[in-house]
Amino acid sequence: TIAGEDSVGSLVTFVNGIPHKDGYRRFRIKTVRGVDDFASVREVVARRYGRLLAEEEPLPDLVLIDGGKGQLAAAGAALAALGLSRLPLVSLAKREEEIFAPGRSRPIVLARSSLALRFLQHVRDEAHRFAQVYHHLLRSKRIRGKRS
Repeated sequence: TIAGEDSVGSLVTFVNGIPHKDGYRRFRIKTVRGVDDFASVREVVARRYGRLLAEEEPLPDLVLIDGGKGQLAAAGAALAALGLSRLPLVSLAKREEEIFAPGRSRPIVLARSSLALRFLQHVRDEAHRFAQVYHHLLRSKRIRGKRS
């Protein structure tokens, strides 16, 4: 997002450790004005998992959120509101690559060489890439629209 304009979220799906492109989803943030990462995470999680419940689709084995404790809490609140508080949930904070989980006061720290950490980083980075492509598309459309 740039100054809160064209805010987007993304969701990527991996099956057996491989990207499952049919499960990728992108979200234009609709209810959040300005820059509010926590509210944006809440919105995306509520929309995605609310829809999965409504359509009686299978739930994932794990929900990975990009961010730290605040983003984890926002996602957890959205899942709890949907009755999904038992769904496995963790977040991955970028700077120190710490993994946060509900109910744990301290982060999980894996070795930088850990295959598990590298996989979580790959999932997070793929979600970033997918969101950036969508953000650039929306921004380009908005800029072209202003020129016309």
